Amino acid sequence: MRLSIFPLSGAILFPGLQLPLHIFEPRYRSLVGDALARDRRIAMIQPQEARDGAPLYTIGCVGKIEEIEALDDGRYNLILDGESRFKVIRELDVETPFRQIEAQLIPEDGDQVLSHIERAGFEREARRFADAQGYSVDWDSVQNLDDQSLINGVSQIAPFDQASKQALLEAPDLAARCELLIQLMYFFGRRDGDDDKVTLQ
Repeated sequence: MRLSIFPLSGAILFPGLQLPLHIFEPRYRSLVGDALARDRRIAMIQPQEARDGAPLYTIGCVGKIEEIEALDDGRYNLILDGESRFKVIRELDVETPFRQIEAQLIPEDGDQVLSHIERAGFEREARRFADAQGYSVDWDSVQNLDDQSLINGVSQIAPFDQASKQALLEAPDLAARCELLIQLMYFFGRRDGDDDKVTLQ
């Protein structure tokens, strides 16, 4: 299928979750206008480098515009609802100011759950991680989340580096994503220079 993409470093979207975006560049304002005229869908994907036309990672997530605010100067505030991960087949040669790809949707198993041991291990490491960083967490609410909402939600918002966030998105199943999250939180503090983002390097 053909998808219009918004390449954005450090931002990932998971199926079932939401991503707020502020759209101000003319090419992405054009992308939003095109999406609104068609199916309201935008494909989020990370570029491998911070430059125009940079190669893309192979996995992203399609989002549907759920809420939108059009500002007087042409900018947009919107919320994307994650629908499905996709794999890039190839980039298309297009006349539009925004990039487009041919992609294949990745089927999602909405019934995945963690074992009690996996869930307990994750929550234990998450508490240590939050305490070390000074985060205030409502743990009662966390315990009420289903496994997918918890693991995917933390994967989406955690302050990890670009490659680590991409690895979380590409994890083949919920258990693998949970294990990678635990590793990332455990190794937090190994920083690269003055960069505050977490890295395993």
